[in-house]
Amino acid sequence: MTLKLGVPSKGRLMEKTFDWFGARDVTLQRTGSEREYAGAAHGVNGLELVLLSAGEIPREMAARRIDLGVTGSDLVREQLAVWDRQVLELTHLGFGHADLIIAVPQAWTDVRTLDDLDAAAAAFRRAHGFRLRIATKYHRLVREFLRDKGVADYQLVDSQGATEGTVKNLTAEAIADITSTGETLRANHLKILKDGLIHKSQATLFKSRGDQWTDEKRNIFKALSEKLDL
Repeated sequence: MTLKLGVPSKGRLMEKTFDWFGARDVTLQRTGSEREYAGAAHGVNGLELVLLSAGEIPREMAARRIDLGVTGSDLVREQLAVWDRQVLELTHLGFGHADLIIAVPQAWTDVRTLDDLDAAAAAFRRAHGFRLRIATKYHRLVREFLRDKGVADYQLVDSQGATEGTVKNLTAEAIADITSTGETLRANHLKILKDGLIHKSQATLFKSRGDQWTDEKRNIFKALSEKLDL
């Protein structure tokens, strides 16, 4: 019986995660080529490293195929409908920071807040006969946020890449996307609404709330927790 820890399989998230665990005397490493997605964990007996894409990790925890996972808090909240019943947030890792925001064209000088966006959306529908389009890949988070803020008369259009370019390409009028520095938004002549912050995301260690937790797994987790000072 092993305790399975899911970690992003490539890029800075993987490297930073390896560094974070390594600083706490838990060594995570690849054991094959980048295409093999094979890894090993040392420092805690019974800990198994599973390399996955960051987007797979929330679903794998919810399905109880892995016990722990490192991924963005935005992905967990987007993918899991009742995330706090399915996983437990153990600790923030202090990297992978990004904000999920609502942004509109800089040319919309009268649109600075969500109330302004709501009014603009109503005017847009009257003028064009269809709802204002907001491009995003975070459908659940954006829809819940705008519902809670009372914004109506919009439609979400799916964008899995280069979301900031959808306004320039005339496939959307506004966007909801992750940003770290805002440089790409500015380069595409977009501005963040003053109250348009949906979620502040960062890399986070989560624990599955599934029923797969045997006594053996709990003992391995206890040993890991002592190392990580959880």
